[in-house]
Amino acid sequence: MSETETPRHSRRDLLRAGAAGGAALAAGGLLLPGTALAAPRPTALATPTLPVTPTSPVTPTSSTAPTVPAPRGERTAGSALRPFGRHLAYGADPSQQVVVSWQVPDAVTAPFVRIGVQPGDYGAPIAAEVRTLVSKLSWQKPVEDQPLVKPTTVTQYYLHARLDQLIPDTTYYYVVGHQGYDPAGQGARLGDVASFRTAPAPGRGAGFTFTAFGDQGIGYNAAATGNLIAGLDPAFHLHMGDLSYANAGGSGKTSDAYDARLWDSFFVQNEPVAARTPWMPAIGNHEMEPWYGTDGYGGMRARFTTPDNAWSQSTGIYSWRYQNVGLISLDGNDVCYNTPANLDYTKGKQKKWLESRLAALRADTGIDFIVVYLHQCTYSTCHDNGAELGAQQDWAPLFDKYQVDLVLSGHNHVYERTDPIRAGKPTRKVASGDTVDPVKDGTTYVVAGGGGGGLYSFPVADTYLGHESANDKPVPMVVSDRSGHNQTVKVTWSRVRYTGYCLVAIDVTPAVAGRPARMEVRSLTEDGTAVDRVTVQRG
Repeated sequence: MSETETPRHSRRDLLRAGAAGGAALAAGGLLLPGTALAAPRPTALATPTLPVTPTSPVTPTSSTAPTVPAPRGERTAGSALRPFGRHLAYGADPSQQVVVSWQVPDAVTAPFVRIGVQPGDYGAPIAAEVRTLVSKLSWQKPVEDQPLVKPTTVTQYYLHARLDQLIPDTTYYYVVGHQGYDPAGQGARLGDVASFRTAPAPGRGAGFTFTAFGDQGIGYNAAATGNLIAGLDPAFHLHMGDLSYANAGGSGKTSDAYDARLWDSFFVQNEPVAARTPWMPAIGNHEMEPWYGTDGYGGMRARFTTPDNAWSQSTGIYSWRYQNVGLISLDGNDVCYNTPANLDYTKGKQKKWLESRLAALRADTGIDFIVVYLHQCTYSTCHDNGAELGAQQDWAPLFDKYQVDLVLSGHNHVYERTDPIRAGKPTRKVASGDTVDPVKDGTTYVVAGGGGGGLYSFPVADTYLGHESANDKPVPMVVSDRSGHNQTVKVTWSRVRYTGYCLVAIDVTPAVAGRPARMEVRSLTEDGTAVDRVTVQRG
C-alpha cells in the first residue's frame, strides 16, 4: 500500500462480524461495555486507519443477539472458528476496569465474553467490538532503496470487550465465543477458561509485584521470558515496545519488510500468560507500521485497547494507577532523532500532557511512586541504539521537576541501570543491593530490552550482581542529534550492565506502621537468577 491510499473500515466487514461497543448489557449486576467506561471513540473506529474496502466508514453497532448452543455433535456456522490469542489490559482504574481481547481466524457473528466469580458459572454474553484489519505483506529485505515487491493480503479480526464497575480485589473467570461457539453452553474445553483479578481499591491493598521488559519478538527466548512472568504471578506486565517485529525494519517507512501474520504468532505465544495477566504496552519504533495511516498506528489501535485518557486519537500514550503507584506510558517515537519517522508528530501535545499528568500524580497523597515507561532509552551506554537525546532534552527535566522515581525502557537489547540522575548528571553511586531516595538523589533509569530479541552489546565489560567489574572508568555514550549526527560523550552513571535475556520484577510494599513505602527493583534472567537489585524508597 502506498502512503497516499486511504484505509478505512468496511461496513460489510464490520456488520457481518457483529461489531459491538456502542451499547451496554446488564449481567450479574455489572454494568458492561458502553457505560461508565466509554465505548471506543467513534473517531478511532471510523477514521481512515484500517485498510479495508469498500471505503465508507461505519461506527460499530451493538451485538446483543442471544447465543444459543448447538446440540452436541451438530456443527453450526462459527463452530469451527475457535478464538485464540487472548490478552488482557487494565483500564485507568484497575480495581473496576478490565479489557478482554482476542482474535478469531475469520469473520464471526455476535462475539462475546462471559464472566463469573466461579468457574463454570458465567453470566449473560457481553458484546465485544470487532476491529477488522486488512494488511498487505511485503517480502523483500528491509533495504530502503529497493522497491516493494508484489504484496499479498491478509485479513485479521481483533475483538475487544470492555468491562466496567467490576468488584475490586476479586477473581473473575471468563470464556470468549461467538454465535456457534459458546464454551459456557457446550462444555468448556481445556484452555477455554481463563481468569483475571481486579486490583484492590486504592489504599486497601497489600504489596504487589509487576514485571517489565521490551523487545520480545517470537521464539525460544521470547517464550522463556514470558514463562518467567507466569512463575512470578505479577499483578500486571509492562511491555516497553517492539512487540512482535512483524515490521522487521522499524524505520517507519513503507520500504520495511512486513508480515502482519507474525502478530498472530506473537499473541499465541503469549496467550498462556497474557490471558491471565494484563499486559500494558508502550509503542516502539517497530510498531510504526506506515501502511496504516499517517502515524502508522492503525494496527496498534486494532490490536490493543489501553486507557483512553490523553487526547483524541492518541495511541500508546496513557496513564493509570495501581494502588500506590502512578504509571505513565509515553511514545518515544515523538522525540526520537535516531528513527525520525514520527519525530514531533504530536506537535508538543505529549510533553504538555506529560507535565499535567506528572503534576496530578505527584499532588495525589495516595501515590507514593511514579513509574514512566517508554521504548527508547533516555540514558544508555549500549552502542547499538545508544541514548535518546530528544528524551533527555524534552522529558528528563520534567522527570527531575516531579521527582519521577523510575523510568523503564527497552530499545537496546540488554539490561542496564543508571545511578540516580538529576540534571543529566549522577548524584551518587548506587551499587546492587543499595537503596536510592528519589527525593534526595534523583531518578533511576533502567533499560530492560532483553525480552527475547537478538542481544546487543556494550562498549565495555558487563558488571552485575556477583560479577562486578573493577573498572570504574567513564563509559562512552552515543547519542544522535536532531540532524542525525552521532555524538559520543563519556559518562559515569552506568552502574549495572548485563548482556543477556532478562526481565525486571518490581515488588511494591506500601507504608506500614511508620515505615515508608518502597519498591524493590530486581533484574532476573530466564532461569530466575538475579543480576541486579536496588530498593527505591522516598524520604
